[in-house]
Amino acid sequence: MLLAVPNFSEGRDDATIDALGHALTRGGDGVHLLATHRDPDHNRCVFTLAGEPGALAPALLAGARVAVERIDLRRHEGVHPHVGALDVAPLVHLTAQDRGAACAEALVTADLLARHLQLPVLLYGALAQGRTRAELRRGGPAELVRRLAAGDLQPDFGPPHAHPSAGATLVAARAPLVAFNVTLRPPATLEQAREIAARIREGGAEGLPGLRAIGLHLAHQQEVQVSMNVERPDLTPLRDVVQAIARHAEPAAAELIGLAPERAFDGFPGDLPIPGFDPDAHLIERALARVN
Repeated sequence: MLLAVPNFSEGRDDATIDALGHALTRGGDGVHLLATHRDPDHNRCVFTLAGEPGALAPALLAGARVAVERIDLRRHEGVHPHVGALDVAPLVHLTAQDRGAACAEALVTADLLARHLQLPVLLYGALAQGRTRAELRRGGPAELVRRLAAGDLQPDFGPPHAHPSAGATLVAARAPLVAFNVTLRPPATLEQAREIAARIREGGAEGLPGLRAIGLHLAHQQEVQVSMNVERPDLTPLRDVVQAIARHAEPAAAELIGLAPERAFDGFPGDLPIPGFDPDAHLIERALARVN
């Protein structure tokens, strides 16, 4: 069993999000939708799918087709970094033995997106010698268009130019990570959130292994947030992330995007709320047990 975690640049239009979910679950045989997350400030939705090798690539193609039809980046507003309507499409292996299957499924996905939808696809992570999403997203969609047009960046699949409305898609094969946000209690400011993110991300003054972090202002909630990907939850459990933030500002609440490995929550502080979090639904091992 593999997972796919497609991220789409739409978090406000319920009809589009529902159409994406419908396409993803009808696009491949035996594909199970484990979770859907939407956020109007990030203007982004994230689906977590489970399926056997061979099933997830056509499901992702079906979802991407809806995204190309319904999401226009030229009118997109949102705080989350992005370069595509289907922005990222990682295939996730849960064991080392399944790494090869995830790599194969990712490459098939990239080929399908390029051939059927004329999307330029850029690989990241292990399939691209460690190239990161941040490198590819630097400067946003407009900068990606320029870099492709100038030949500074070459797609791994598909046309050499960005799709006029859907941009490009980033594809990877990877182990599970944890997409995790922490809202700071007022009067914390956006500047503070950005400073904290810079200090605690890998390579920062207090860098945690495998942590990617940025500071954001959420207009709908009038809150500031440290938005993170914990790429090595085996080395950096979420309790360590919360403790690192708490050294500089008081956390008000946490948020999990999609699913996480159960071990990531070992020792998690019981006094920090995670609204909507259900261990049976949002921990990978328990969610898959319900499917099987």
